[in-house]
Amino acid sequence: MKTLKAIIKLSAFLIWSGLCAPTQMVYMLFDRGVGAYRIPYIWQRGVCKIFGLKVTASGEEIIDHQAVYCSNHVSYLDIPVVGSVLKASFVAKADVENWPIFGFLSKLQQTIFISRKRSDVKKEAVKIANSLAEGKKIILFPEGTSSDGSAVLPVKGAMLAPIIDAEGAYVQPFTIKVNAVDGQPVLGAGAQQQSLRDLYAWYGDMDMAPHLWAFAKTKGAHVELVFHAPVAAEKFDDRKALAAYCEENIRNPLVLNHKDVNTLDHTVEIQEKERVSR
Repeated sequence: MKTLKAIIKLSAFLIWSGLCAPTQMVYMLFDRGVGAYRIPYIWQRGVCKIFGLKVTASGEEIIDHQAVYCSNHVSYLDIPVVGSVLKASFVAKADVENWPIFGFLSKLQQTIFISRKRSDVKKEAVKIANSLAEGKKIILFPEGTSSDGSAVLPVKGAMLAPIIDAEGAYVQPFTIKVNAVDGQPVLGAGAQQQSLRDLYAWYGDMDMAPHLWAFAKTKGAHVELVFHAPVAAEKFDDRKALAAYCEENIRNPLVLNHKDVNTLDHTVEIQEKERVSR
């Protein structure tokens, strides 16, 4: 039965993508500005429905300023999760551009592909600066790679430099917090919780195809986006200070994952709200 469900989900994903992609391609012939986020936003929400990704949010994302959203990175599944809430361009490593299917879909999202080489830092930073100058919002995973979802890796400040120089730009850290996978809570840092979390998390030397197949067999996941207070980038003296601010804010909501879940009061309702289409 799980195999059949996985086949149905993956087939639905291909059909849904086949319907949305040509529409977006035509739209982008006339508009590559912020208006071109509308169709990808609808597509991402559909992908979440197909794979059982329930997305809730705490806090409010900034929408009335030029903004760079910075968060931890757990999986390729973060893309539809975050993209179903935020209308913005992702920043991804250059080789994603050549991935089968996903690379093509990333281009339709107006993803900014950057090299991770030290020698290319200044050149790639210009791409981010140009997008900000065009009035686009950006989603950045400043850890530089994905983690197992239980903690935050050190935030790298290299790509944050152009944000400080962008006039009127705001930075808003947010945390991607995996609360449940396959219908079971994953709070805590135990082996059992991590085993479940690994059905969502994609990191290290995991292969994408078998990982996606395994996740498609599950009931999905509940992922919470915890938005923190936005701050004007110009308030920071340098990228290191900005990186430290982002890292501290992103990490805080994950600290609970290292506590004994038996000490938590599960009767307390976490204030969440379902995201609605704008």
